[in-house]
Amino acid sequence: VQLQASGGGLVQPGGSLRLSCAASGRISRLNVAGWYRQAPGKQRELVARITITGIKNYADSVKGRFTISRATTENTVYLQMDSLKPEDTAVYYCNAVGSTGGLGSFNSWGQGTQVTVSS
Repeated sequence: VQLQASGGGLVQPGGSLRLSCAASGRISRLNVAGWYRQAPGKQRELVARITITGIKNYADSVKGRFTISRATTENTVYLQMDSLKPEDTAVYYCNAVGSTGGLGSFNSWGQGTQVTVSS
């Protein structure tokens, strides 16, 4: 299963960006999809994730500013980022976990997309 992330870029503080992550390949069920980020010199951290039943979890640092959603029929996950801060600057990675049918499973990562928040 391959993930294609897009939507990163340069934005001023207080601005917005929308990230997209499209999954392709043999997908029977997409159980959990999420966004992680890694800033220079820091470990990769969970930003937000959404389960197949629609349960959402967010890092405390983004609650109230970021919204994760999914288009189930398209196996696509979105991350709407509002009120961006310089500390949100990082490479953002999407992740998806699910089944390919039968006993097969996948845990895939996208290629990463740079988000830079700066004036």
